[in-house]
Amino acid sequence: MSDRSLPPGRVIITHKAIATLASQAALRSYGVVGMASRNLVDGIVYLLARDPRRGVEIRIIDGQVCIELFIVVEYGTRVSSVADSVAHTVRYQVERSLGMPIHSVNIHVQDLRVSDVD
Repeated sequence: MSDRSLPPGRVIITHKAIATLASQAALRSYGVVGMASRNLVDGIVYLLARDPRRGVEIRIIDGQVCIELFIVVEYGTRVSSVADSVAHTVRYQVERSLGMPIHSVNIHVQDLRVSDVD
């Protein structure tokens, strides 16, 4: 091994990577049955190519990560409790994975879905 000191490298984390982490954390949360499209165009794009980052929007503002989630909630659950739980779960999982603080996690409940009762 050499005694030379190498300059530190760079780590680049893309919006897509953060969105995938957030989507997976949200889908594992109690009461969430799916992710919703942000708008009609995103819905059509999703039908053509399945995207694991559907329903997640990542913005970086002044070096801080802001996450917007568009979710579908199980009918019969308390929507506010599910949204609060999803926000905390996503914040914890993404902060733990990235090692950097998250500025905000905003939850948009786009739909309610009734599960099969069979």
